[in-house]
Amino acid sequence: MKMGTALIYDEEMTNYKLLWVDPACKIEVPERLTVSHEALVKSGLAERCVSVPVREATEADILLVHSEEYLEAVKKTPFMTLEDLKEFTLQYGDVYFHPNIYHCAKLAAGATLQLVDSVMTGKVRNGMALVRPPGHHSMRSAANGFCVFNNVAIAARYAKQKHGAKRVLIVDWDVHHGQGVQYCFEDDPSVLYFSWHRYEHQKFWPNLKESDYDSVGKGKGAGFNVNVPWNKVGMKNNDYLSVFCHVLLPVAYEFCPDLVLVCAGFDSAIGDPEGEMCASPDIFAHLTHLLMNLAGGKLCAVLEGGYNLTSLPQSVCQTVQTLLGDPAPLPVNLDGPCQRSFSPALESLHCVRSAHRPYWSCLKHAAELPNSDISTKRIKLAEEEEKTEKEIEEKSVEAKVWPEPPKRVAPPVRTAAILPNGVACPDGCKCFSSSEDPDPVIVNKLRESFLKNADDSDALTTLSSLTALIEQMEKNEICNGLALVRDVSMVMDCVVQQAAAALKRVLVVCVGDVVVPCPSKEDGKTLLVQFSNKASVEQQRKYHVPVCLKKGCSDVSGFIQAVLGLLLPLGYEYDPSLVLLVRAPDSGLSDSAWQHLTGLLQGLAQGHTLVLMQEGEKACVAPTASSLLGDAAPCLGQLHTSVPEDAETLERLRQTLQVDWKLLQTTAPQTGGGEER
Repeated sequence: MKMGTALIYDEEMTNYKLLWVDPACKIEVPERLTVSHEALVKSGLAERCVSVPVREATEADILLVHSEEYLEAVKKTPFMTLEDLKEFTLQYGDVYFHPNIYHCAKLAAGATLQLVDSVMTGKVRNGMALVRPPGHHSMRSAANGFCVFNNVAIAARYAKQKHGAKRVLIVDWDVHHGQGVQYCFEDDPSVLYFSWHRYEHQKFWPNLKESDYDSVGKGKGAGFNVNVPWNKVGMKNNDYLSVFCHVLLPVAYEFCPDLVLVCAGFDSAIGDPEGEMCASPDIFAHLTHLLMNLAGGKLCAVLEGGYNLTSLPQSVCQTVQTLLGDPAPLPVNLDGPCQRSFSPALESLHCVRSAHRPYWSCLKHAAELPNSDISTKRIKLAEEEEKTEKEIEEKSVEAKVWPEPPKRVAPPVRTAAILPNGVACPDGCKCFSSSEDPDPVIVNKLRESFLKNADDSDALTTLSSLTALIEQMEKNEICNGLALVRDVSMVMDCVVQQAAAALKRVLVVCVGDVVVPCPSKEDGKTLLVQFSNKASVEQQRKYHVPVCLKKGCSDVSGFIQAVLGLLLPLGYEYDPSLVLLVRAPDSGLSDSAWQHLTGLLQGLAQGHTLVLMQEGEKACVAPTASSLLGDAAPCLGQLHTSVPEDAETLERLRQTLQVDWKLLQTTAPQTGGGEER
């Protein structure tokens, strides 16, 4: 992966703490920062990062977001007595001041700007700033929720002013609503703010009506504020992924940001006393990966909340390791967002998609709002009223127990290439051929089953090499690979049979019109998804999903939305051991869209992706290798409205398939027929 990952940290930001008794603030401690950095050091991740020095934000930087009156007031805090600090704190909500907090707050904002500078100038590809105090609750003239200056809001305005960023995406996965960021940009169409947060029908802090799904922005900024309210605790990995696939990613791709800023609060992870959610730390590896192809890979993660001193450093490590380009771990606990008779996660997803239908073409076929008697704004679940304090306490205790994320080991070889004579091996790839003489039994089987000409030595060599490559991928000695072959249909058939016999599950993704192998039985060994402009002669089944697009793969908007809203949820729920990606000749897909597809699919199967292309596709070898090596795909531009027939096709497929694939669900089951339109 080209360039590097910045890590910005300064121990000085631990040098303030709560000096009096305040139950609301006691969880915000210096150890939040030290355990996170120590975990990065201990795991060896810190030394792999590019260390960037911290600087203080200037007054001009701070005034990009905050009022001069507020800045002047905070500047006086280093000279206040303890009683003065207590009195000063009382005018704000759930925050505390300390003689050193002004200095630390300037460092936190300045560290965020250093990260933006490093990413926007190309010194690094991406990075993370471990900062304290956090920032997303701070408002123009008020500290709030442990936050003094709004680090990410300042960074967004700074990126626009200094680096000419035209569009900035802010993804806030903290468990609290970042109302300070929302207020700053709610009328600004150049900043897209996305936040999911514990809400519980306005009963959870900060208890604001404008944290609900129907606060979509104001004036020209209408549609550019996306709130996903969680109305129950206990949200899981599948709930987070579902919202990414069906709301955030489709809208973000249509928006096409120049920079992605992440309010990286890890109080949305399991075990946190504030969030009470059940998402495991490894899910942040996947969320990070899914954002890394936006904005040409320019991504800045900035620490916000996170108060469990075990899940916090685990989540930080998962995020940084993914930024460094290591393959994401296998996803866990993806049982679909609808395992109960009523799913609050699905209802929130339904409401958000409906509220943003008027603003985003990718959501114009979303279902209408749920019936009024069960909408998120009115419903009062009987089960909530029946819960006893004992049940809540038992749930809280249970949620604090989770396994440590397994160690992620990157294979020695990132990308291997099997190429015909005369085709140069791309930089960074290993030219692969089987080093051992193939097993005669296997050779005979290959000849009998796949070769029209039993004496075709070139084809036999290619098939033998592919068999050996898959074996090394299975052993995690090679991460991914690509092969340029003479007959892509024949080779695909061979690889599918070989891989399905050796591995648990193979996801086969075909792009373009090519004859695909259709297994005679639905045993779940393979899941086949094919994108083309021709109706399949094979009937759609659970494990065979033909996606017929009117313009085939040449309509980038329709293709990308199908990938995000259909293929990714299927892939994550299927959880393959190998992804086989096949590009047919003359598929019509642009290289940039192909690179996005290749990059996104590497979040599955621990990055074990094998790409097959016809020999005539030589020009596509370099961009394919670039994506397999972890380079960000080029920007697609702001996506136009997809062909109406394609959007309708996608919705029909989703409606049919969601019976078997729960991650495709986008409407709550008790909404009285709220189908997508």
